[in-house]
Amino acid sequence: MTTATAEPATSAAYDALIAHIRETNLLAGTAGLLGWDQETMMPAGGVAFRSKQLAQLAKLIHERKTDARVGDWLADCEADNDLLADPLSPQAVNVREVRRAYDLATKLPTDLVEAFARTTSLAKVEWAEARKASDFARFEPSLREVVGMSRRKAECLSTSDTAEPWDALADTYEPGSTAAEVEALFNGLRPRLVELVGKLMGSATPPSNAFNERELPIDAQERFVRFVAEQIGFDFERGRLDRSTHPFCGGTHCNDVRMTTRFHKNMLGDALGSTMHESGHGIYGQGLPADHIGEPMGDDVSLGIHESQSRMWENQVGRSRAFWQWCQPLLKDYFGDALNDLSIDDVYGGINIVRPSLIRVEADEATYNLHILVRFEVERALMRGDLSTGDLPAFWNERYKQYLGVDVPDDAHGCLQDIHWSMGAIGYFPTYTLGNLYAAQLFDKARADLADLDQQFARGEFSPLKSWLNENVHAHGMRYRAGELCEHVTGHPLSAEPLMDYLESKLLPIYGVD
Repeated sequence: MTTATAEPATSAAYDALIAHIRETNLLAGTAGLLGWDQETMMPAGGVAFRSKQLAQLAKLIHERKTDARVGDWLADCEADNDLLADPLSPQAVNVREVRRAYDLATKLPTDLVEAFARTTSLAKVEWAEARKASDFARFEPSLREVVGMSRRKAECLSTSDTAEPWDALADTYEPGSTAAEVEALFNGLRPRLVELVGKLMGSATPPSNAFNERELPIDAQERFVRFVAEQIGFDFERGRLDRSTHPFCGGTHCNDVRMTTRFHKNMLGDALGSTMHESGHGIYGQGLPADHIGEPMGDDVSLGIHESQSRMWENQVGRSRAFWQWCQPLLKDYFGDALNDLSIDDVYGGINIVRPSLIRVEADEATYNLHILVRFEVERALMRGDLSTGDLPAFWNERYKQYLGVDVPDDAHGCLQDIHWSMGAIGYFPTYTLGNLYAAQLFDKARADLADLDQQFARGEFSPLKSWLNENVHAHGMRYRAGELCEHVTGHPLSAEPLMDYLESKLLPIYGVD
């Protein structure tokens, strides 16, 4: 694969295009901060006006993205052979990705974009209240409206090659992703995952769960997870950590990254995992090229690649024995004697407990992708019109019984657990599974390049891995598409083998299974 060479000279059209895109992204960053504030600090009484603010910004952003001058500038740039001589140069990448965004944006009517922003802003509030009350009926009218608008979006975005409505929406998160490909991916993963989980559940010597049952002060947990986030490389001079109902990571650019986490008295592992997960997103955001803020070249590749960074820090690092060799002795500094009786085997085993469960964000590595499968099937059915929003809870509950063998007791533990659909993020969920696959394959390559990675973790040294990711993944911005980046870094196309090999080689010994 070719690599970028010296940057070609720019042109008047290119300079005008990039100035326009940067100014547009200033508005997008402002909308992002308002969304972060709504989730973390905004008083409840501000919801109605905030929805108007976000709708107005969405309208302005869309108008700028669809400005006819953008099309003219792009045409001039695309006719400039000198400008695009190297397809991997920042200029060529910016033109390519602005063209893609422009073609997508010009297919969406401004009134639909504005209405969608207003509807989802209110829907997020309805979702939060419905989740607290475990009452899907309260959220269902909002979801019905979001699904209806999403179908309209899909109609606008579809081309002659679009096989079904879900594809058009998924392409906005993971370019090129289709329902058929995702279905094939799950068909390949499911048998091996089910076999693995079956072996683990049949173990006569499962690991202790004591680590996950200890009640620990929330303030101490927060101090602890902030410490770990900083140690693995999240820069608190360029980011912050707050609390929210559903952990997320956002912000405006590489020097202002906002992430959140959540806490439970008896689930330190959940708080740590969530924080390391969001820190992975944050480290990726902070590692993007600062010279290209506001340009595609300074943006992330795709949600699948973004998720690979968060899952790698959460799982390949945070659930490794080497990590806990460093981390376990530090628990006393934050929790006193509360965990003194637990050995490293207790803690390492506890953090890797496999147990079919109800909640996706609390799921273990072996069952996590089955949670994603349920959501994928729900979305696909909703977009096809095969499932009405009113029938969603029953569909969800049946699938959880079929795939995970668990009974769903209420809506809060069922179809109301995720914020994504209230945000209109239909087509998003499979990027989590793609992230798991990319994480395992990239980590294998990092391990090969950094031969003593486990020893480094055991000493609390995480900067070599962070630097490797900065250089091999983050610094490229959008230079490569997701699959191309994977092959460029690892030398191989994306495969399920590294993920399954990783899960089996770690979990079977923990459970004492051959």
